[in-house]
Amino acid sequence: MTRWIAVALLWLGLALPAAAQSPDPYYKLDVLNAGLGPAPDWLDRSTPQSSVEALFDLSDTGNIDVAAHLLDLGAIDPMRQPEMGPRLAGYLVDVLNRKAVIDWNALLDRPDALDARATSESAVAGQSQLSLLIDTIELDGRPIELRLNRVKPEGGDPVWVFSRQAAMRLPALHARYGPSDLELSLPTALRQPAFWGLMWWEVAGLPLLILAALAVAFITSRLARMLARRVHSRTATAVLRAVRLPLIIFAVTLTVGTVTGAFFIFSGRIDTVLSPLIALGYTTAALMFVLNGVDAVLDRIVSPDESTLHEAGKEARRDTATKVAAFRRILIVLIVLIGGGIVLSEAQLFGSLGVSLLASAGAVTLILGFAARTILGNILSSLQIAMNRSAKIGDKIQFRDHICTVERINFTYVQLLDWTGVRLVVPVSEFVSEPFENWTMRNPSMYRVVKLKLAHDADVDALRRAFFEVIDDQEPDQVCDRDDHMVMVNDHDVFGQEVWFCLACADANTAWMLSCQVREALLVKARELARTGVPVFPQANPAEAA
Repeated sequence: MTRWIAVALLWLGLALPAAAQSPDPYYKLDVLNAGLGPAPDWLDRSTPQSSVEALFDLSDTGNIDVAAHLLDLGAIDPMRQPEMGPRLAGYLVDVLNRKAVIDWNALLDRPDALDARATSESAVAGQSQLSLLIDTIELDGRPIELRLNRVKPEGGDPVWVFSRQAAMRLPALHARYGPSDLELSLPTALRQPAFWGLMWWEVAGLPLLILAALAVAFITSRLARMLARRVHSRTATAVLRAVRLPLIIFAVTLTVGTVTGAFFIFSGRIDTVLSPLIALGYTTAALMFVLNGVDAVLDRIVSPDESTLHEAGKEARRDTATKVAAFRRILIVLIVLIGGGIVLSEAQLFGSLGVSLLASAGAVTLILGFAARTILGNILSSLQIAMNRSAKIGDKIQFRDHICTVERINFTYVQLLDWTGVRLVVPVSEFVSEPFENWTMRNPSMYRVVKLKLAHDADVDALRRAFFEVIDDQEPDQVCDRDDHMVMVNDHDVFGQEVWFCLACADANTAWMLSCQVREALLVKARELARTGVPVFPQANPAEAA
């Protein structure tokens, strides 16, 4: 038994090194482009870089028939390959020029495409490759990959050619991104190469496109102003004025997107910048539309004088204003998330960064997550307030000994108006984590207690009568019924007795000021009673009280 185990271990020791030595990889083919005949001997297809360079060189020199040998036409009938091959090669050049940003550093000048510069953490470190992604182009909502594959026909050498799948999708890609009919109608001189990989019509067309966008912005602005003047509704006028700027941004973005997407297809260098800018323009317009438009509606609901929202009987308006503000915040979050994803997906430049970006993604995510934890916490807290309605816009609250009115509930802070006119800006996370008194949450009426320290032998009944006399002098809409008020001896000590004068206030918004007035009037009555010789206040000096 031991001998068989030793033989098995010896066999594994000999077999493993042999398995680790991977052969030069390639896709086996019976024949490559049989209908085209043999490729010229001078055509270099041995490396990814040489194949792509040959494609552009042959296109520039007009040898598009030879460029057909750089595609795998295996899905096409050999009888049609001489006709379709050059056409597809021309389509490929146009699509690469107009939509792709080729990372020449990734196109290695090695037959095995082994990247000796890749670090050990890279996914392709030390590996020979048989397929390289040139770029990904979207077509009808689906990503189409343009790949170089290393293939070896029977009896031939391995060569790098564009994949069979990419060749079959070139007609559809060219119909979408190739030269438009309007561009083809331009003079031949304008369709010649200029500099930086651009054509002369692009060099001349960019300034004209900018002027057209400015003209559209001016016309949209004038139309919005005219419409705002003719609308009779104050709310509609306010909304139109608020959304004028996002409408201008939308009109400009729509103009640029339509021109560059339907009439003139710009080259890849320009499209790489224009595509994310167009997506960013739509996202910015939507975001500003929500911010300005909903704010205008909210201002009309709240009314220009927000100080009246806290009054009794306006619970429904406070609730509506809070719901609109919450809806605004939810829309902003959705627009930022969706718009940010669209902008990043349109930014093809990021796709060319390759594995190096993925390698740093974990660290970047941790850094961004750590930096944004407070902001995200405040946003979730503001949505929490909107959902549980613990504090609504216009509510009267007492927060940290401040008697305030809730003015705004924003993403990251709550704006409170103190009774002194000072505005408190409190982070939302702190606001929801600390207890506060909401005086108008359900019922605007409330009790305010005026506490007086009286002597042991003070006449409480006399002060009770004085208290009700003071109440009778107040405005009827500020106090509740006479039977709702109370006078109680709450506590006593060596200095005297503590008497609570419970004031039933009809409106919590005026309760604090009313209690101050009642306390002042009650003290006047107490001093008048003390002048008659009846003891009222304890006979204690400040040192004893301390």
